[in-house]
Amino acid sequence: MAEQQNTNSKIVTISFMMAAILIGIVMFVFIESTAAVATGSLGRFAANELVRHGVPVAFGIVAFFILQFNKGTLAWADDVVSELRKIVWPSRKDTVAMTVMVCVMLLISGIVLGLYDVIGGTLIDWLLHHNILGLIS
Repeated sequence: MAEQQNTNSKIVTISFMMAAILIGIVMFVFIESTAAVATGSLGRFAANELVRHGVPVAFGIVAFFILQFNKGTLAWADDVVSELRKIVWPSRKDTVAMTVMVCVMLLISGIVLGLYDVIGGTLIDWLLHHNILGLIS
């Protein structure tokens, strides 16, 4: 049990690090976008190297520490990891069978939709060519 708890805490910590990295990337993109379109003092501020690189790193670090040291968030993440461990994954044989079934259904659907397209296009061409409704002068 202690080993599983230790493994859960490692997974939670790595997940929080990945979330912090994503937050940093989002901040970087936001600042870069702001620097690209903003003018005046806001544009100069966003174009500053310290702001462009330091603010995303700072946001990522702060986000990691907020997630990592919040007891409620840690308990929630530990429960999530524990529940994920209870999942029964399908066997390789079942996965291959389901994949083949999906591919067959996609092929059948593609053929049916292709036939509808060809028949509909042919019908419209015939109607336009023969001017059945008398709309074309």
